[in-house]
Amino acid sequence: MKAVVYQGPKDVAVTDVPDAEIERPTDVLVKITTTNICGSDLHMYEGRTSFEKGRTFGHENMGEVVEVGQGVEKVKVGDRVVLPFNISCGFCKNCERGLTNYCLTTQPDPSAAGAAYGFAEMGPYGGGQAELLRVPFGDHNALRLGEDAQDKENDYVMLSDIFPTGYHATEMAGVIPGDSVVIAGAGPWD
Repeated sequence: MKAVVYQGPKDVAVTDVPDAEIERPTDVLVKITTTNICGSDLHMYEGRTSFEKGRTFGHENMGEVVEVGQGVEKVKVGDRVVLPFNISCGFCKNCERGLTNYCLTTQPDPSAAGAAYGFAEMGPYGGGQAELLRVPFGDHNALRLGEDAQDKENDYVMLSDIFPTGYHATEMAGVIPGDSVVIAGAGPWD
């Protein structure tokens, strides 16, 4: 499959990589139809993180389910799904407390918590700037969309990272309806 692969600071290329595939019974395989480039990707692109050469970028993804593992019960082949930035199991003590960004199951490094698709120091998972993406714990991580998903891809893909990040920030800031807010310094820089 083709994927956007990190080759070093300020050096990425679309190259052939092995196809993503089902590895565990709870996995879902998604054909990526839409993905965003996040401002966070610039940290990796510009070499400010420990992102490994040869890894695929992409943590803001959506697409169509093309295969499901034997342990997947809710998600079906043909479903259109959006994939949250963080990969979580849904059953560890942090996930049960709603702290899915600190999932203890999906991060193989015992000194760290949290995992994401194609992101520095957040597990070994491939990114979605590729033709296919393996989604661990598919019933938990693949959010099924409505019948209008194909027509509104550009809207729904925002649910992967952009909208939840902004919403979380407004909650933390205590913003309520009727408040006026100014956001300064938003967006990527060089």
